[in-house]
Amino acid sequence: MDATNESSEGAPFILLGLTTSPEQRRPLFGLFLVLYVAGILGNGLIVAAIRASPALRAPMYFLLAHLSFADLCFTSVTVPKMLANLLAHDRSISVAGCLTQMYFFFALGVTDSCLLAAMAYDRYVAIRHPLHYATRMSRAVCKTLVGTAWLVSHVHSLLHILLMARLSFCASHHVPHFFCDHQPLLRLSCSDTRHIQLLIFTEGAAVVVTPFLLILASYGAIAAAVLRLPSASGRLRAVSTCGSHLAVVSLFYGTVIAVYFQPTSRYEAERGRVATVMYTVVTPMLNPVIYSLRNRDVQGALRALFTGRRISAGDS
Repeated sequence: MDATNESSEGAPFILLGLTTSPEQRRPLFGLFLVLYVAGILGNGLIVAAIRASPALRAPMYFLLAHLSFADLCFTSVTVPKMLANLLAHDRSISVAGCLTQMYFFFALGVTDSCLLAAMAYDRYVAIRHPLHYATRMSRAVCKTLVGTAWLVSHVHSLLHILLMARLSFCASHHVPHFFCDHQPLLRLSCSDTRHIQLLIFTEGAAVVVTPFLLILASYGAIAAAVLRLPSASGRLRAVSTCGSHLAVVSLFYGTVIAVYFQPTSRYEAERGRVATVMYTVVTPMLNPVIYSLRNRDVQGALRALFTGRRISAGDS
């Protein structure tokens, strides 16, 4: 390796961000600051309400608390740095910082994926097998599902980061993105990246595509049960709830699959940034609304949280 390449190897990356236009930076900062604060408050309140309320001890709320916590952390891995870079002149990030950000981004993203699948399974059991719900979704089973989600996600992330850390970046270090992500970094590498792309299409598919298919199958079975309900209003309410859940899930998985499950040579930076915003900012903000803020039990727990009133399991 020549002297130029050696000096480039340890050089920091420059995150080009969402835009290179100075006129657009402040409006984008305001927009994403509002979205970020809304997501943090929404998910934080859900976690606090579930932990504080004895009425919210069902398996669904146990899983929801972990999803909200994961979402809260997931957005915090990328958005604060993006906001800072929209106002700063120095948009650099060290190689170690880049790999660290990437590690937690992958780990928390896969945790989200697994928890969404676990929540869909919970709803499937509740509707299709109500008599066996208490045993199939016992606290031990819920803890196993959550523990597996966190374990699998960190093993997945560690495997990818160990491979990414071996890459050489001997050309430009300007990353056309607002955080350190797979595809733009692979485009900048002068190493052979085929083994990493193969890993994305195999092991990556197992932790993204498989949960998505399980969710679709669960909602398909739920829809079949809902259509057999005797009450028209009950069917309408169930379809509305399931439809909103499925819309957000499809937005999350659809954009993730569109970004990662394509050859690096076909990756387009501008389209990739737009799609990434959907699953890093928008869906974590929507999850509290879709999964909980429309729920009467959660609304009651939030009111009790703000008023300081204690709520018992009998109040739900």
